[in-house]
Order: sequence, then C-alpha cells, then structure tokens
Amino acid sequence: MRIKTKLNLGVGVLFLLIIILSIISAFYIYSIKRDTQNIIKANYETLEYSRNMLLALDEINENDSKSVAIFEVNLKKQLNNITEVGEKKITYKLRDNFNFLKTNMLNDSIKFQIHQNIFEIMKLNMDSIKQKSDVAKKTAETANFWVIIIGTMCFLIAFNLLVNLPNNIANPIKELTSSIQEIANKNYSKRVHFLDHNEFGDLASSFNTMAEKLEEYHSSNLYKLSFEKKRLETLINNMHDPIIGLDNQDVILFVNDEALKIIGLKQEDVLGKSALKLALENDLIRTLLNNKNNSEKTPPIKIFADNKESYFEREIVNITITPTGEDKTIDIGDVIILRNITIFKELDFAKTNFIATVSHELKTPISSIKFSLQLLEKAETGKINEEQKQLIESIKEDSQRLLKITGELLDISQLETGNIHLSIEKSNPYQIVNYAVDAVKVQAEQKQIELIVEADDDLPEVKADSEKTGWVLINFLTNAITYSTSNSEIIVKLKKENNQVVFQVIDNGKGIDKRYQSKVFDKYFQIPGSNKSGTGLGLAISKEFIEAQNGTIAVESELGLGSTFSIGLNVV
Repeated sequence: MRIKTKLNLGVGVLFLLIIILSIISAFYIYSIKRDTQNIIKANYETLEYSRNMLLALDEINENDSKSVAIFEVNLKKQLNNITEVGEKKITYKLRDNFNFLKTNMLNDSIKFQIHQNIFEIMKLNMDSIKQKSDVAKKTAETANFWVIIIGTMCFLIAFNLLVNLPNNIANPIKELTSSIQEIANKNYSKRVHFLDHNEFGDLASSFNTMAEKLEEYHSSNLYKLSFEKKRLETLINNMHDPIIGLDNQDVILFVNDEALKIIGLKQEDVLGKSALKLALENDLIRTLLNNKNNSEKTPPIKIFADNKESYFEREIVNITITPTGEDKTIDIGDVIILRNITIFKELDFAKTNFIATVSHELKTPISSIKFSLQLLEKAETGKINEEQKQLIESIKEDSQRLLKITGELLDISQLETGNIHLSIEKSNPYQIVNYAVDAVKVQAEQKQIELIVEADDDLPEVKADSEKTGWVLINFLTNAITYSTSNSEIIVKLKKENNQVVFQVIDNGKGIDKRYQSKVFDKYFQIPGSNKSGTGLGLAISKEFIEAQNGTIAVESELGLGSTFSIGLNVV
C-alpha cells in the first residue's frame, strides 16, 4: 500500500471518529442541559410559588390584604406554570378554594384544604424532579459509555500512527540522505534499495537512474565544461565594450581585449591579480573601483587611448547565485562594463557649439533691431501714429524675448562646455536680495503685486558670485510674478540655517504638481499646461549657477497653495 493511501486512511478514520465523538458529546451535553433546564423551569419554580403561598396563607387574617395579594400573585404564576400530569386539576381546585376563602377569611377548614392542595402540588413536582433526575443520570451514563468507546478507538488509531508512521517515513529518508551524501562526494556507484511498492520505491528507482547517469556522464562533463568556458571567453573578447570580471574578493577573473587596450596592461599582468593592488599603480582601475558599491549614476569617464580621447559610461553588475540545495543567495563578484559613449558626447558637443554659435550670431542683429526701435521712438526721427507705436512696442517685446532666449542658450552652452566663469567672493546677502527685488519691482507693480522682504538681522557674508546669484533670484521672482494673481504678495525670506544663508522666494500662485517638482530644474522642461513661453532653461541655468558655487537649490510646492523656491549658500 502506498504511503499516501496509508496516511489518508489512518488520518481519515481518526478524523471521522473525532467528528463522531464531537457530535455524540454535543448531543448528550445538550440532552442533559435540556433535562436540567426542564427541572429548573417546570418544577423548581412551582415549588418556589407553593412555598410563597404557604407562607402567605399562614399570615392571612380578616384585615390582612397584603398576604392575600402575595398569595394571588404566586397563584397566578402557578396557573401559568402547569407542566405535570394532574397538576392542572389540583391547581384549579386550589384557585376555587382560595376564592371561597376570600369571602370568609376565618374559615379554618378552607385553609386546611388549601394547605392540602399546595402540598399535593409540591409532592407532584418533587416526584417529577426525581424522575427527571433519573433520566438525566441515565443520559450522562450513556454519554460516558460512548465517549469512552470512541475515545479508546481514537487513542488506538493515533497510537498506531505514532508508533509506525515515523519509522515508515524516517528510515527510507535516512537511507536516501546517506546515499545523496555519497553522490555529493562523487561516489556515483552508490544505490538505494527500497522493496516496497510505494513512493519511496519510486524515489529509489529515480535516484538509482540519476546515479547511473551521473556515473556515465562524469568524465564527459569535464570536456563540456572546458568547451563552454572557452566559448564564454570568446564571446566576452568579441564584445566591443571593455569588460572586467571580479570575484567577491576583487580578484580579476577575466578581462577582454578592449579593456586591456584602455588600461594599458597585458593579460598575464591582470588575470588572477587583486584589483585593489593594481589600483595602487593604475589610475584607470582605481577610478573604476571608486564607489563600486554606490548605486547612483556616476559621470562619464574620459580616457585617452589609441591616440584619441574617448568617453565611457561605467556600469557595475553585481553577480549573485543560489547554491544548489540552499535558499540564500551569495555574492560571487562583479562585472564592470564600460559603454563607449564617445559618439554621443561628440554629438552633444556639436549641438552645444551650434547653439552657442547661433545664439551669439543672433545677439548682434537683435541688438541692432532694439537700437533701431529706440531711434524710431525718438521725435527727431519722425512722427509716428498710434498704430505704428503699437507695432514698435510689439517688435520691442519680441526682440526682448529673443534676446533673453539667446542669452539663456549662451549661458547653458557655456555651462555644458565648462567655459562659464564665476567670480566667487565675499558677498553681502542683503545687497543680493535688494538688487534682485529692485530689478523686478516695475514688473510687480504692473500686476499690483507687493514684494515683501523678511530678513533676519546680522546675517554673515556668503561665498558667492553676487551677479550670478542675483540673476537666479531675479529668475525666481520673475516666475513668481508670472504665475501669481494680481493684488497678491510675494515674500522674499533671508535666514541662516546651519552653515548656510538661505534665500527663499514664496508665492501664492497655482503651485506645481508633485509629479513635476523633480523635473523643474531639467533643461528644456516646461510644466504641462503652462502658458509661459520660453526655452525652459531658466531654472536649469539657476541650478548650474548655484551648484557651481557649492550651494543648494530646491523647490517646495502644493497645487493651489503656491510655491517656495530656495537656494542655500555657504557662509564665509
């Protein structure tokens, strides 16, 4: 018989007996409870009413209305609690005698008859209590008998399972474990022998087949492993990206030809050597190992190899495995991949130079247009009508916008090429704020927006390029004015936090959705649905300016509640 069938049969019978035992126990407990409740409800309450009536009867006299009332109450309860055979007749007789007694309170013969009636009721209920107690006792004895019988059967079955089942399962498993350990030690001639036609017999057959195949393929697998190793090495060597493989102790396991070219070493000088020791003499390996466990994206690495400058993006892939027969993964090493992004860098440089060239070339004609417009506005040039004035004003606004755009494009191209020059020196934070507020005061007055400056006293000087920092604050204030409603206010706060002086521009505009707050400082990004026209470079340039001064820049905003743009500059 198969082990599953044995288990199902033994446990099933045991489970069935437990259910039968539970049902019988519940049935007899309910029966005893019912009999007990019948005694209490039907008989005990009648005895209580009878006792109260006897006490009241003994107190009844010609002027005692209280005892009569007590007797009547208990008699009424007794009339509603007639449960035994013959009790109804006696109770009605008691009622008639009591009604007669009420007309003649001093009639002792009637009182005697009432006494007899009450005693008869009490005797009838006492006899009933004895009969019901006997029934309950018999029910309890029957319950005990069946509980003992079925409980004994459950015990015998459970004892049989306890004695036989562990050995039937544990012994084959013990033998199988021993055989598996032998196979793990490469003793492929080991076999297991289970004669039973059950699951262990099937397992033994499968195990023996596996052992035979392991024994058969043992020698041939060594060739296959060597072949696969060579195939993997060839695949890695034919990849165009430099690749270096390390174990969990940072020993170099493999390196392809592309990687050898850029690090300038031979294969025999690298394989099997500690990367940490090589890093002491090789700058590139030291750069590759720096912040190896840091998941953040690192800037591209510039490498001069093969008489040209190349750019590579480093990617470190951590390799983990789960050993056979185990649940936990273990770290077995890392693979460093250098992706060649030189072509993309060259395209980016070309784009930046193109933007810078075009922007620079545009500034001169735009400036000429502005100068020509100024001449047109002068009376000496000639008289112009209202329509011409409106056209000139429109051209001035467009020219100013074009000039601002080209300026921003020039700034971003200088930042990308590293040609931006900062004049970082001791700067007065109050002067920077006043400069920025004065620059946008007219624009704020046109929308009837009040600019409020809230500055702490005695703030220290900061290390900053005051011109560039003022430009950032002007950009913050311009945006705040653009997105604020008329007749509102914008607060400029100036305070010291830790080792920084913090500049905050707080508006009550429509705010920025949390989905876009992390992108507002990205180049060319504009918030969807925004009516603002421009390049989307203002905040990106602001971020570059502030971070170039080792400062911090941030934004906090909620839709409908306005925004707070802030920068922090280090104190002197």
